[in-house]
Amino acid sequence: MISQFFVLSQRGDSIVFRDYRGDVPKGSAEVFFRKVKFWKEDGGEEAPPVFNVDGVNYFHVKVVGLLFVATSRTNLSPSLVLELLQRIARVIKDYLGVLNEDSLRKNFVLVYELLDEVIDFGYVQTTSTEILKSYIFNEPIMVDAGRLPPLGPAAMFMQGTKRMPGTAITKSVVANEPGGRKREEIFVDIIEKISITFSSSGYILTSEIDGTIQMKSYLTGNPEIRLALNEDLSIGRAGGRSVYDYGGSAGSGAVILDDCNFHESVHLDSFDVDRTLTLVPPDGEFPVMNYRITQEFKPPFRINTLIEEAGSLKAEVILKIRAEFPSDITANTILVQMPLPTYTSRVSFELEPGAVGQTTDFKESNKRLEWSLKKVLGGSDHTLRAKLTFSQESHGNITKEAGPVSMTFTIPMYNPSRLQVKYLQIAKKSKAYNPYRWVRYVTQANSYVARI
Repeated sequence: MISQFFVLSQRGDSIVFRDYRGDVPKGSAEVFFRKVKFWKEDGGEEAPPVFNVDGVNYFHVKVVGLLFVATSRTNLSPSLVLELLQRIARVIKDYLGVLNEDSLRKNFVLVYELLDEVIDFGYVQTTSTEILKSYIFNEPIMVDAGRLPPLGPAAMFMQGTKRMPGTAITKSVVANEPGGRKREEIFVDIIEKISITFSSSGYILTSEIDGTIQMKSYLTGNPEIRLALNEDLSIGRAGGRSVYDYGGSAGSGAVILDDCNFHESVHLDSFDVDRTLTLVPPDGEFPVMNYRITQEFKPPFRINTLIEEAGSLKAEVILKIRAEFPSDITANTILVQMPLPTYTSRVSFELEPGAVGQTTDFKESNKRLEWSLKKVLGGSDHTLRAKLTFSQESHGNITKEAGPVSMTFTIPMYNPSRLQVKYLQIAKKSKAYNPYRWVRYVTQANSYVARI
């Protein structure tokens, strides 16, 4: 059971606060924010999602710059509470359309009504958007989407305070558009988070894909949906071969999933025949299918690193990244980071001629090099030279005291698994019924590391 739930802004302002049990001091929000802002334990830069202060357990997740926090004095499962916080954020966004500080402040009555139905005396009741519609009576006050950052092809998939795929639709599932009409449309996002570790010679040591098919429906009457995937889809692996094959071929080019799970609304009656998922989508955003792949795949980026000593107190680092995806695709918000030796005192950077949208920085506090690229076209190469100055002579191998190099990025309309939605069929109410269908793909770096 949780004792309190509250939402804080980036400044530490308490936007929403609900005390369910009264066994945690009222000043817990201030204690939490002070602890998170000045976190220095265990040499970490950021506070972990779960920590304890004076006998109070604090659980928190950050969603679009807002801190969703729960407190408890009992020994709860951290994963349970963190999942609850994520689901509360998702439900609030389903009802408000836009999740940010402004929308929360304008709709605080509706948000408190939602919280009272989701949690009762610290116990979870339901987090289903569809079920909650029977108990919620307040109408959302819509925030003007025109005041938000532009939702272009690139901005749609950016990280941080910008919207992510699957949460890019700035509409409420309960509010109608001006004029009382509701635009009939459905969004399907295939989101893949990849983890790759390269050896110092550039070979892939480990590779994994954590994927999800996310859906958000604005269809009235909850019609039945048929979602067809690759015909050569196989599930299960042993020794590199499929051990549980839904009738498909496990040959070259086949999509092989290690394992997967489906939303409770999905019917699998025809899945073993034609790879088709049948479902009646509930209101709000939900994951249709989660899957995992450890079969080796082509990495979207290659990273090459070279460190050359230039005297007793100097060295040069050459970083080169190559985009291995097609030239008609663009990666956004690329960040390359590399820890440097602890005795590094100064770093000067040299970018390639004509470089646009690239920035560099040396973080003195944790001796880290950062290279940011606004966008990278497929098939292109980019190089950074960094000249290091040391405060003392290096008595060992510099390559052992630096690195590894890590990357974060987002690539819209690209997925390395080759999993595809072949068609999205909606049960027709009439011949004139033709709702809008949106299917989008995106790849993000979960852990992208290259050893030196």
